[in-house]
Amino acid sequence: MVADPAAGGHAFGPQRPWPSGDYASAVDPWLVWLVVAVVLAIAEVLTLTFVLGMVAGGAAAAAIAAALGAPVVAQVVVFAVGDVFLLGLVLPAARRHRHMPASIRTGTARLIGSRAMALSDINTADGGRVRIGGETWSARPYDEGLQIRAGEWVDVLAIDGATAVVHPTTLPGTST
Repeated sequence: MVADPAAGGHAFGPQRPWPSGDYASAVDPWLVWLVVAVVLAIAEVLTLTFVLGMVAGGAAAAAIAAALGAPVVAQVVVFAVGDVFLLGLVLPAARRHRHMPASIRTGTARLIGSRAMALSDINTADGGRVRIGGETWSARPYDEGLQIRAGEWVDVLAIDGATAVVHPTTLPGTST
């Protein structure tokens, strides 16, 4: 194959001229929005704030608008509306879910804040046993050196592995 320089070609096909000095127009706008969305999503994974994830969603919506041929102004509007929508509706719901009340918590998180009965003497050196909601748990006192007698009511302050961290209370209650 012989290239015809007068026709603007070479041996590998027609030569595409680059815009003189304007390299930004060589990148598709949807690709720019997609890169912004991916960078924000990665930043969200590293920070766990939920906010950057919502902004990444807005950038992804703007990338879709750009891929459909929307002008730059419309892309920015889609980005802004997507951010406001996600931050206004999804973020509050996500935060409510993250800060669930004790009655909705599950697993060991459900036991924190409940009352328990000491089944044996509890001390820092030997630990002890408590009954929490019908289950027997190993226990240790929250304060080092604290002695809790069998039969006393205690509050569960934390769960450390399979051990309840407890502190004495004077009010009997249920372990709900």
